[in-house]
Amino acid sequence: MAFSTLISTAVLASHLDDPVIVDCRFKLGDEKWGEREYTTLHIPGAVYGHLDRDFSGPKTGTNGRHPLPEPQALAATFGRLGIASGVQVVAYDQDNGMYASRLWWLLRWLGHDSVAVLDGGFTKWRAEGRPTASGEEHNAPREFRGSPRADMAIDANAVASLAGKADWRLVDARAPERYRGESEPIDRTPGHIPGAANHFFQRNLAEDGTFRTPEELRATLGGTIGPHVAPDHIVCYCGSGVTACHNLLAFEHAGIKGAKLYPGSWSEWSSDPSRPVEKG
Repeated sequence: MAFSTLISTAVLASHLDDPVIVDCRFKLGDEKWGEREYTTLHIPGAVYGHLDRDFSGPKTGTNGRHPLPEPQALAATFGRLGIASGVQVVAYDQDNGMYASRLWWLLRWLGHDSVAVLDGGFTKWRAEGRPTASGEEHNAPREFRGSPRADMAIDANAVASLAGKADWRLVDARAPERYRGESEPIDRTPGHIPGAANHFFQRNLAEDGTFRTPEELRATLGGTIGPHVAPDHIVCYCGSGVTACHNLLAFEHAGIKGAKLYPGSWSEWSSDPSRPVEKG
């Protein structure tokens, strides 16, 4: 197996014994929901990875709701899940890939490209009547070796220096009403980073919940970033660095390679009242 963006349910079903499968199901309003669902029913052989506990670092109150883990701690987590160099990883969540794409990005950030998101998630898997298991499963620990790719992430100071530059594009993955500042159910300040364009991550999906074709994504994403912005001058953010990874996966699937993540995203940016905010 060699998959680096998406994998279909049909292909995974025929290779269940090959990859490390990680169940990433999660709900922001109920942090224990995903684990309960996993224990009740999951794809055979899957282990569980928790967004807050496994795929986020300690919060300080000013570094966002899902800060990046320290690389050494993240490598230890990957090793505990049974991931090592050369191992194919398949990540899935309940449906649209918003949490699975976070693991996809984190693995690539530490240099592991053999990772794909299950297109359509567990919802599609169940709808097709594919096999399931219950209880907890664990892989034999392995040694994961990797180091951060510095060009994949960008911090708040760098974002501030880029905002408004014509040859750079900030892409906000949140729902349009949150981007415009009409609604803000989570963070204390509504609005967006000045100069950012809005590409709601749900636009990456077709009506059946799977990702749109690379051609369709190139058209929609291209309309967001414009014709004169190089791929490595694209910076994706969202509320806390999770759904922005969904946009990054869409860029990669569309063949637009090199976009960066602002991990702190709006939850970090808006925690400092001195930072500018734009609405509308």
